[in-house]
This record gives sequence, structure tokens and C-alpha cells, in this order.
Amino acid sequence: MRNKFSFLCLIFVEILQTVFLQPSYAAVSSDAILKISVFDVNATPPVGSQLTYDQMRNSGDLSLRAKGIVLLGMEKPIVLCAIDWIGIANESQDSFKVALAEAAGTIPERVVVHTVHQHDAPICDFTAEKILKEHNLPTGCFDGTFARQLIKCIQEEIRLSILQADTITDIGMGRAQVYKVASNRRINIRYGKIISMRGSSEHDSVVRSMSEGVIDPEISLLSFWNKDKPLAVLSFYATHPQSYYLTKVANPDFPGIARYMRQLSVPDALHIHFNGAGGNIAAGKYNDGSHENRLILSERLVDGMKRAWESTKKCKVKAKDVCWVTERLYLPYNPEVSEIEKTICNMNGRLLANSLGRLGWYKRRMAGKYVEASCLAINDARLLFMPGELFVEYQLAAKSMNPDKFIAMAAYGDYGPFYIGTKRAYSEGGYEIESSPVTADAEEYILNAIHTLLNKSNN
Repeated sequence: MRNKFSFLCLIFVEILQTVFLQPSYAAVSSDAILKISVFDVNATPPVGSQLTYDQMRNSGDLSLRAKGIVLLGMEKPIVLCAIDWIGIANESQDSFKVALAEAAGTIPERVVVHTVHQHDAPICDFTAEKILKEHNLPTGCFDGTFARQLIKCIQEEIRLSILQADTITDIGMGRAQVYKVASNRRINIRYGKIISMRGSSEHDSVVRSMSEGVIDPEISLLSFWNKDKPLAVLSFYATHPQSYYLTKVANPDFPGIARYMRQLSVPDALHIHFNGAGGNIAAGKYNDGSHENRLILSERLVDGMKRAWESTKKCKVKAKDVCWVTERLYLPYNPEVSEIEKTICNMNGRLLANSLGRLGWYKRRMAGKYVEASCLAINDARLLFMPGELFVEYQLAAKSMNPDKFIAMAAYGDYGPFYIGTKRAYSEGGYEIESSPVTADAEEYILNAIHTLLNKSNN
């Protein structure tokens, strides 16, 4: 009898929570106002923390940031967040999304958490942390203590920001080419096979002199306005963000510097930068590793951002003009990834950093877990949010599918799938493909997801 009474009490509590504690949403009327709140949190761990590849001994002049927006006025809020870390993977993605959704009064499926992929920065993967603990190994760079603190800080900032939400009357769309920053890493090919990868910095002058290769030269800016006042600017550009790294100094590298410089130029709007499909893209053709190149690359990116800003065209917007769609991706897996677990006891810290996320993703995939791809549609703008280190060809394919729309892509969502190349790339080999936990068939899955997202957002 007592057990039955307890069960009934539990059901009653759940009903109360559903009715009184959960946020309620009405259907979006034709004249509903769209609102935005912005948040900006210091994401720099304390000195002595383990960054992805080294122990942190200092922080640079510019801190690592977790920046984002909350869009309000639709059926449920939408949260977009970009963090200056190398990657957030697997169970960490789940934790971030659930927590940010709770703070914004929405559901995890309407939250995206991406990284800009700087290398002198933390990595976050609670699945990898769990695997290391199961093997009685030090958690190293996967220690989630600071990440869990950051989640709480972002939650608090979101709650506070919503209290000061601004009305959006217009959105702005602008594009421009960025010159002498991005270049393809997979350019040194002979007889259909990759000979060597052109890195983020390239010391071989012959490899640097090779062609730029396949890139997306455009930077895309979507801005939110209250009449003539800019409120937030989202920028999207595809390249690995390294000028040089392994400095043991946490820093946001040249995209972070460029973002900061544009923040000074347009101070009323929060500037948030997303890394596009830059898995096979880096600055190697234009960067010999000289430390002075960090500023040079920053200034070139700033120049592109400035021209995209100046080309911005505004249009009126209401809440009814916003559409959010999500697709689940069950990517095809390489079974050889399971072999990683047999050797982790012999791996050094840097090898673990590049291996445990893939193993964690594989284990979750075997358990039936999926990763998400999403699309935010506002008037003619289509923002695609994708997992892993996608190759740039996927970004170019998305733009070709809807050439009459303003298409921008952010990769580096769930970092678990790591590199996701094109089908052709898997026959060419090379570092990215050797590191990829997915198979060549992933191309079909990714292209189908992009096509579906764009189609659904157009209806």
C-alpha cells in the first residue's frame, strides 16, 4: 500500500512540475515580436590547468570566451553558443545543451554549442573522462571540473541576459572575400594519394608555393538590429584557426583577435565567431610559422569582416519569420576505432587528446546515440550547424543547393566524429582520413542531412 501511495505521489509531483514549473509557449502570431539576449562569459581555465596538449602556465592578453545569443518570441527560444575551445564532444555536448536549454526555458534540440577550435585551449569530453576513470588512468586534459563550472556560469549569464532582452526589428546579411588566409591542407597529392599535409603553419617553401586549392573564400555575417542599433553579429569563416600553438599560454589565436578588433569597431553589438567547415583548411600557404603572422592573419580576417559588414543588407523581421529544424545523424562508423581502447594505457597525453573522443563517439554510436545537425532560417538566411571537422566541400555543396539564399555554415559542433571527409578523400588517405572514425559513406549521410535541412527550412 505504501509503495502504491509513493508511486501516486510521484505522479502527482510530475504533473505539478509539468503544469506549473515548466515554461509554456503559445503559437506564434503573425505580429509577434522577435527578441534577442546576448551572453559573454570568460572560458579561460586557471593557470596550472591542463589544456588540450600542454599544462597551462599563463593566459594571453585576450581571454578565451563563451559567447552566444538567445532568440526569443517564437514557440520556444533558440540558443546559439560558440566557445574558444578545441572541441566539445559526446556526453559533454549533452550536458551543455541540457543546461543551456534549462537556463533559456527551451529544449536541448534548440540549442547548439560549437567551438572555434583554437589549439592552445581546453578540450571537453565527459565520455572520454569516464573511459579514463574506468581504466584507472589520470583524466589529464579531459578533467571536466572547469567545464562543469563554466556550464553553471553560462547558465547564470543566460538567465540574466534574458531579463534585458532587446527587440529585433531587422536582420542584416553581408558577405565578402577574405584574402590570403585560408588554403587547402590536402594539396600535396601524387598518383591520387596524399604525400603530406600542408599544416596550419608550413615551413617547406615548396609546399607553401603550391596552389591555394579548394576553399570557401567568403566570410558571412548575420547581424541583428533594433532599428539603427546593431545588437549582435555572427561571423562564419572556414579555416583551422592556428597561427602557431603549443605555447602553454591559453589564447584565442587570430580569429579571436579579429573578433576583438571588430568588437572595438562596432562596440554596441556582441561579436560571435563560428568556424565553418574547415577540417581540410588552414593558413599554411600564407603562414611559415613566424609569430608575427598572428597579427597579419588577424588583420586580413578583420579586413574581410569589415567589408562584409559594409556590404550588409537589412530587412525587417518578425518572430514568424524564424524557423528551426534539426536532423539526427547516425553516421557510419569505422570498427577499427574500437582498437583504441586496447592501447590507451600506453598512450601519451597528446595522443590521448586526439584519440579518446573518437573512441567515445564510437561507443555512443554502438549504443544507438546520434549527433545532430540543425538549421536556423530567418527570412532568406540559412545558418547550418554541423558536427565534427567537416571538409569544406560540404559547405560549398550547401551553398550550391540554395544559391538564392544566404547560406552560412558552422562546423565543430559535437567534436566526437572528428574529421569527416568527402568520399574521394577516403581513397586519397592522409592524416585527416587516418584519424577519421567514420567511413567514406558518411558523405551521403551529411549531404542528405544538409539537403533535408534546407528543404524543410524553405517550407
